[in-house]
Amino acid sequence: MRLPNKGANVSLKSFDDIFSTEETRADEAREKVQMIPLSEIHPFEGHPFRVVDDEEMQKTVDSVKEYGVLTPAIVRPDPDGGYEMISGHRRMRASELAGLQELPAIVREMDDDEAIIFMVDSNLQRETILPSEKAWAYRMKMEAIKHQGARRDLTSSQIGTKLRADELIAREAGESRNQIQRYIRLTELKPEILDMVDNKQIAFNPAVELSYLKPEEQKDFLEAMDAAQAAPSLSQAQRIKKLSQARICTLEAMCDVMNEEKKDDMSRVVISHDTLRKYFPKSYTPKQMEDVILKLLTQWKNRQRENHL
Repeated sequence: MRLPNKGANVSLKSFDDIFSTEETRADEAREKVQMIPLSEIHPFEGHPFRVVDDEEMQKTVDSVKEYGVLTPAIVRPDPDGGYEMISGHRRMRASELAGLQELPAIVREMDDDEAIIFMVDSNLQRETILPSEKAWAYRMKMEAIKHQGARRDLTSSQIGTKLRADELIAREAGESRNQIQRYIRLTELKPEILDMVDNKQIAFNPAVELSYLKPEEQKDFLEAMDAAQAAPSLSQAQRIKKLSQARICTLEAMCDVMNEEKKDDMSRVVISHDTLRKYFPKSYTPKQMEDVILKLLTQWKNRQRENHL
């Protein structure tokens, strides 16, 4: 029988290792919610989603005052100190307005690409998202996925084939690949024009066409739009885009296009779906809404006729 050498290293388990159960070890590995001072958390760099002190924020503040923050935020350690917010910017702002000093959060180690993708995906679940927010979010996610793909193959576990970044985003967002690309095109717009898209002063489809204009052409377009006191139709935006491609997109040429009378304006009256929805129950279909509107117009027309008898 061979005895161990006197000076041999003997590896002994610690007291905790010997007596800890599998459940305890699993619990230690699980992410824990921590109370982190608000002063130690800073916003995500380049966060594309706006945090506005509006009516919805006030509701969140009231809820936080009464119940606290029920869903912990997700943060990651910052090498320079403190933590970077990944998911929970609105909860953090509501906590500040409610006078709280700390925020419940889960600290998670993530690299830059993982953090961007998680931040975008968690915020895209919001009910109301501006076109500019979607545009920059999709662009940030696209660049992060491409960067990941440069480091390792981006594959689908279901079909085992390489996916384009925009195809992956489209699949996860429930959009078409073409629509993802169109949203990302909006990031090429000057901030002033993109704000007009958010404010519904310029429609989405014309805005996509205008995104192909050079920065100086976009600046001239704003002047042409102001002179015409009208938003561009899709047809006008497409023609202005062609002027740019032909390198003849001058301020004068754009003014000529913008000052033309729109055929659509002469033949249609358009009321947005969001405007109509204010006056109908959520259960109403577009056909039911149309039937009610026509019925009310008929009644109004009959009253007008009676008033003139």
